[in-house]
Amino acid sequence: MKKQASDKPKKSSSPEKALVLYSGGLDSRLVVRLLQEEGLEVEALYFALPFGCGCCDVGCNLKFTQLGGAKMTIFDVNKEPLLSEYLDLIKNPKHGTGAGINPCKDCKIFMFKKAKEYADKHKIKIIATGEVLGQRPMSQTGRAMSIIDKEIGFEIRRPLIELGIKGRGRKRQMALAEKFKITYPSPGGGCFLCEKAPANRIRTLLEKGLVNEKTLSLTMIGRHFMINDVWMVVARDAKESALISKFKTIIPDAKGKPAIYLSDMKGEKNALGLQEAYSTGENDEERDKFASVKL
Repeated sequence: MKKQASDKPKKSSSPEKALVLYSGGLDSRLVVRLLQEEGLEVEALYFALPFGCGCCDVGCNLKFTQLGGAKMTIFDVNKEPLLSEYLDLIKNPKHGTGAGINPCKDCKIFMFKKAKEYADKHKIKIIATGEVLGQRPMSQTGRAMSIIDKEIGFEIRRPLIELGIKGRGRKRQMALAEKFKITYPSPGGGCFLCEKAPANRIRTLLEKGLVNEKTLSLTMIGRHFMINDVWMVVARDAKESALISKFKTIIPDAKGKPAIYLSDMKGEKNALGLQEAYSTGENDEERDKFASVKL
């Protein structure tokens, strides 16, 4: 006897997928939950950026997503091939920078485009973020979002904006977190590129091609000098001396004297002078001699 059409087993339909650009902060955690509440299968995409910006460490973020039933994928921009592309956008920002050397709009565009490539490859149609209108002056104003959306050419869902949340206050987000029983880290950290003080240093190092996967960690520590085209990083404490000591081209630390990284050992004589100037004690007069070459 033939089975009637109604007798055929029904195919189970998989939930639609959504990709959330996930920083680990309260807003992006809420978006994961809000989209799950809509019945979507959520994947969190975390960008580990060279100069920071995430709200929490990777372990904490992984724990949150795993406990919440969401997969987390990490794009490590500290390594190639993404690092060179990211450093190039810092050197040549299409949409300007903030008070430091922070190309916030270009950074967002970079992440959105990488997310779209990943989403297309994995047949994910929805890309969402935890952005809130008016929360950040460089990338979360109406004008900035319009520029970014036009540049990327595809739709981004912003569920918190859909709920009418705006501004820098967090009361509504905190209420939602309580509703969903979400724990979250306190706001902190931030992007190193937003700081004014190191802007000239980072710009100089990028222009001279001295920042790469290996030397990246040096850019955010120590005191920096450029003498006869030799880059030198003078440690400020034992922790920085230990980091510098992992490199081959160094002047090692000694009692009361900091370790120094050199991009070229032809600068060894000058580095020894720096080591004496920045050794323990009152050496202001000696240090002043290097003021003109300090980055």
